[in-house]
Amino acid sequence: MRRWTIACVLLLPLALAGCNEKQAAKIPSPHRMTAEDIGHYCGMNVLEHPGPKGQIFAASLMEPVWFSSVRDTLAFTILPDEPKDILAIYVSDMAKAPSWDKPGSDNWVEARKALFVIESRVKSGMGGDEAVPFSDRGAAEKFAGENGGRIVGFGDVPRDYVLTSANSGAASEATGGTSNERSGRSP
Repeated sequence: MRRWTIACVLLLPLALAGCNEKQAAKIPSPHRMTAEDIGHYCGMNVLEHPGPKGQIFAASLMEPVWFSSVRDTLAFTILPDEPKDILAIYVSDMAKAPSWDKPGSDNWVEARKALFVIESRVKSGMGGDEAVPFSDRGAAEKFAGENGGRIVGFGDVPRDYVLTSANSGAASEATGGTSNERSGRSP
């Protein structure tokens, strides 16, 4: 019995390491953005808008959820009616983007590891305030120097900043209307 106990104690760390490897293997890699990808809140092709984009993978969903703006991507993680079994959150890495108008189809950074410039003069592709993501602090500082704003980590992007833009599709959905309805414009 004592040998059995010792064997179990010695093998337990190996068994747990195997579990961690299996969980890590389940985290999906980002998908390349294509003309078929439709924004979750706006219902439009994500390539039709300038600025950074986002994609979220949830265990309960078969495909990634696409977003026309990073603010909408962040809103998805906050809104109570959205899935909470999130495996990965990817946002356009604007440090590697060719330009604001063409943020790139495969330069993604995991949002929880990114730095965000918020409160800048630059607007999202949908016309609202944007949280501009960077994998590199120097690139974020340069962007903030040129466009205003401040740099924060994923967990420090204020909830109100994400949910209160007059033109944010996610914020509109959270308050029960579309951005067109709230601004008085017809769809």
